[in-house]
Amino acid sequence: MSDFQIIVGSMLGGTEYVAEACEETLNQLGHQSIVHLDPHFEEISDKYDHWLVCTSTHGAGDLPDNIQEFVSDLTNTDRDLNYVKFLVIGIGDSNYDTFCYAAKTIESLLLSKGCTKVVEPLLLDMSEDIDPEDLAQAWITKINDQL
Repeated sequence: MSDFQIIVGSMLGGTEYVAEACEETLNQLGHQSIVHLDPHFEEISDKYDHWLVCTSTHGAGDLPDNIQEFVSDLTNTDRDLNYVKFLVIGIGDSNYDTFCYAAKTIESLLLSKGCTKVVEPLLLDMSEDIDPEDLAQAWITKINDQL
């Protein structure tokens, strides 16, 4: 089984609940996982090769405040990150042109750094009547054989 670092980008706290639900499901499936509410690039990149990024989009397509330093450090690193396998969950509102833009930005950045995308991102639309925690847990369970 794999060790997952769950990297959270959240402004209002909703994404944290999704991340914690993913942690619970990953652990139930036999994986190990740790949630990083204040992610630090060096700490995560030095030790772990499976990353799950859960992020909302803030404002006009901006990254949440708590993940900006992580993304800046990732952007500026010259380290070879081809050992990293990643998943992305984006949370947004499709009524905005920037729907899940932060998640899409992080996905592109990780690919540009040589990381391997395990599956297509899960993009959750909060304009619909959904339970994002349940949807994220079902998604993790569905793709478990690829993890």
